[in-house]
Amino acid sequence: MKRVLLYSQPGCPPCVAAKLFLKARQVAFEYKDVQADPAALRELVELNSQSTPTIVVGDEVMIGFDPERLDALLGE
Repeated sequence: MKRVLLYSQPGCPPCVAAKLFLKARQVAFEYKDVQADPAALRELVELNSQSTPTIVVGDEVMIGFDPERLDALLGE
């Protein structure tokens, strides 16, 4: 199984949708709150992203929430 990281922040509806999507598919993921965790924010910037959600599946980075692309990245 690929490692899945979800960079998120409170008050972000697409972030909530991404989190629910992953949970519904029983995908284990690491949740990183870029508002509460300065290290997570630095990681987000290093991924060339300035927005949430940013989802990392293995080596692939997806900025924003696209259910079809996320399914493909997960190998569903």
